Amino acid sequence: MTAKPTDHKLLSSMATILSEAEAKALLTKVLSYSKADECEVNISGEERGNIRYARNEVSTSGSRTNQNLVVQSAFGKKVGTATIDEFDDASLQKVVRRAEELARLAPENPEYVSVLGPQTYLKANGFFPSTANLTPAARAEAVAKSLELTRAANLTAAGFMDDFRGYQAMMNSKGLFAYYPSTNVNFSLTVRTADGKGSGYVAKGYSDVAKLDTAAATRIAMQKAAASADAKALEPGKYTVILEPTAAAVMLEQLFFSMDARSADEGRSFLSKPGGKTKLGEKIVDSRVTIYSDPTNAELPAAPWSGDGLPQPKNVWIDKGVVRNMAYSRYWAQKQGKQPVPFPNNLIMAGGTASLADLIKGTQRGILVTKLWYIRSVDPQTLLLTGLTRDGTFLIENGKIKHAVKNFRFNESPVIMLNNLETLGKPERVVSTESDSNYLIPPMKIREFTFSSLSDAV
Repeated sequence: MTAKPTDHKLLSSMATILSEAEAKALLTKVLSYSKADECEVNISGEERGNIRYARNEVSTSGSRTNQNLVVQSAFGKKVGTATIDEFDDASLQKVVRRAEELARLAPENPEYVSVLGPQTYLKANGFFPSTANLTPAARAEAVAKSLELTRAANLTAAGFMDDFRGYQAMMNSKGLFAYYPSTNVNFSLTVRTADGKGSGYVAKGYSDVAKLDTAAATRIAMQKAAASADAKALEPGKYTVILEPTAAAVMLEQLFFSMDARSADEGRSFLSKPGGKTKLGEKIVDSRVTIYSDPTNAELPAAPWSGDGLPQPKNVWIDKGVVRNMAYSRYWAQKQGKQPVPFPNNLIMAGGTASLADLIKGTQRGILVTKLWYIRSVDPQTLLLTGLTRDGTFLIENGKIKHAVKNFRFNESPVIMLNNLETLGKPERVVSTESDSNYLIPPMKIREFTFSSLSDAV
């Protein structure tokens, strides 16, 4: 028997990934039960597969499916939310009633803003059948290519490959409907030398798994591991550094996450100024720095709508060093007399055409940093951060890698870092080691990067 889109008892036993028509029919059904002044319903579903390995042996292989429906009901400014993962008619009615019960019991939310009406969204394609149809056998084959290389070289590998296919959809009582399917695969790997003295790391993320070459990625980590085995101590201080995109990403995302208008207006941000003013419209970093978001970007596609249903436009946040936009929630925009600007679903930093090899070749003396980790905030108002280098840090002399150096603790702000910019390379998609988020980030050459002490970590 073929399930019809309106047969919700059958939908509960169907595949986790609903089509746009199926999602729309289900959400329409849920809204028909609502007696609240306003109701918003969100549904998301995902299917994930993963394989983990350590000491050159696969340790776990698994899959996970999940689907959740969230109902938000409002009576005036009294709001209640309930969640369910069963989709038969009785369960759907029950979750709506529960949200309404909670709303009646709740105190008024002074920051509640009425739901939006219908919106128009950009066309973004983040769903790739190659990733959606990835099988456990194909996943195992991809990892086998990595393991064959490390075993043959007497190196020890520990890695993780995780693939995702899913969707998100929302509908409300004012007629807004949004739907977005997506896929993603992340692959990360740490390779150690047999004596444990050398370590190399690599992380790759794509929407289209056809772009993932686990063997090529493994060779990068192997090369770093072998080269870092005989690291020598170098005095801490200020150095010219070349940050690989993976290292740069964990610094820059701290800046990305802080582009919030409310915290700036309230004096809690690096974008704040005395007297309640902000740095909107001011130049804060080097004029070569442009940071923007674009859900239609082919290399880094993203949902063209935000969590509350606002459209995600192509938006420039920092243009040639100047702050052009900050994120305004609908409540804060209304309070400040501004237009709402949602936090972006992807972030891209423009760059140049130089490769990482070109940046190294053009450096008389400096340090190549391949990974930063354990990032912690020191001062939110200057974005001063501290953390450690790891998995391959190298001295550059006369345009060549001379030898590995022991790891450092650093104290640096991405704002100061981007004011000390010398060269930007070609952007590439990277996975943050801190958040697992994907970005498009160039390698970058920075002068006077501050290393405060040595670290014994490999």
